[in-house]
Amino acid sequence: MQFYDIQANLSSGETISMSTYRGKVLLIVNTASFCGFTPQFTELQEMHSKYNEQGFHVLGFPCNQFRQQDPKSDNEITQFCSLNYGVSFPLFEKGDVNGANEQPIYRHLKQKAPGVFGTSSIKWNFTKFLVGRDGEVIKRYAPFTKPKDIEKDIMRALIDSE
Repeated sequence: MQFYDIQANLSSGETISMSTYRGKVLLIVNTASFCGFTPQFTELQEMHSKYNEQGFHVLGFPCNQFRQQDPKSDNEITQFCSLNYGVSFPLFEKGDVNGANEQPIYRHLKQKAPGVFGTSSIKWNFTKFLVGRDGEVIKRYAPFTKPKDIEKDIMRALIDSE
């Protein structure tokens, strides 16, 4: 399966194909509303706003697999992120990033960009994947990597793939 063949549901329930983002640079993040890394929403939104017109998008995938740090409904998560962090980038339905019920997008991302020592599982919230305009995974980032620390890679992906 290719990246652009994958579909996912937005928090509104609308099904969207990743082909919608063909030709865009993406930062895909498994998010959580009640995590020590939750303040990263601020920088994620800043990056999304700063580079959106150049073809960059952040895609948030809420996940409750790690110590139940996103227990609310999809609607409540969306409201929380909007009210507290000004999030305007797309948030998708809450789902798993590991295990038997993992979302197809995470199965693909983990296969294309394994973690440390070749492990595939995601260890915590706010693991990030940078995807190029061609749908290929450029790099995987650990939860503690701040979005601002990825900015140079984002700029390079925007320039290299024009």
